[in-house]
Amino acid sequence: MVPRERHRFLKPTNPLPLHHSWPLFESSCRFDLGMLCDAEPGADSIVARGVGRWSCDLADNGLAWTGPVFDLFGLPHDAPISRDDIVSLYCEESRAAMERLRAYAIKHRRGFTVDMEIRTVGGSRRWMRLQAAPVCDEGGRVVRLEGLKQDVSRHYAQLSSLNLFRPRPPERTLAATRSAHPWR
Repeated sequence: MVPRERHRFLKPTNPLPLHHSWPLFESSCRFDLGMLCDAEPGADSIVARGVGRWSCDLADNGLAWTGPVFDLFGLPHDAPISRDDIVSLYCEESRAAMERLRAYAIKHRRGFTVDMEIRTVGGSRRWMRLQAAPVCDEGGRVVRLEGLKQDVSRHYAQLSSLNLFRPRPPERTLAATRSAHPWR
């Protein structure tokens, strides 16, 4: 329990309790799986460990992914991807949280790390650790988000087996969502 004196200094943050948000100067600490900005996409040792690199150009919402991100969503590596189609694969609570954190990251030039529940195009559920950092132009305007995505489903399965985590039942609209994607 927080003592009353300390509690008055703890203020809620908007749009989320931003336990997941961090300033850009901490990027080298937060991307502990490898240096994100300096590495060439084909040379990443993190890719060999199943961690995928991604980026989103804010001018057109164009996505660029490495192989493990395609694998995470159950897509062939040559599949065309659009942000709208991919975001629809996030489970509702995760999608809402991701969109709020994304908007906050862009507005305040802050990175974030959060675990998201997604569905593959085949319909299976997975947990993904999403790390994101804004990239700014010379004028300080955010022009791109980039980061890492990693499948952490095994971790959540272990928590579930210990009764420390209980996943929600599948959404009723899963079949409708699957049929709406161009990869089918």
